[in-house]
Amino acid sequence: EFDPDKCEVIYFGRTNLNADYRVNGRVLRNVEEQRDLGVHVHRSLKVATQVDRAVKKAYSVLAFINRGLEFKSRGVMLQLYMTLVRPHLEYCVQFWSPYLRKDVVALEAVQRRFTRLIPEMRGLSYEERLNSLGRYS
Repeated sequence: EFDPDKCEVIYFGRTNLNADYRVNGRVLRNVEEQRDLGVHVHRSLKVATQVDRAVKKAYSVLAFINRGLEFKSRGVMLQLYMTLVRPHLEYCVQFWSPYLRKDVVALEAVQRRFTRLIPEMRGLSYEERLNSLGRYS
């Protein structure tokens, strides 16, 4: 049996009539954004919310790595980045693929910050740091 208090409705499109849906005689509440399988979907289908949350989580993991390591060699940092940070940025990316420039820039900023954490790469440009790590933009 469905619990109407746990059910929500999200409407897509501008021409949607936004009809009331009922379960067991109770009207389901409308929401602007819904989270399913860890992906946040807004009724406008813009991915800005998902990008913001992914970037925030990635920055927190980067801060954890930065605080927790005394010796930050290139190999160790790259392995930690690939193992702990990238999954947050790439989770279900096929679904919420960022297409706005501001979203791509926000995701790219995480990688830029990561490359600055490696002491032996300070003083290099961003492109030189990426080439040195064998990464791409």
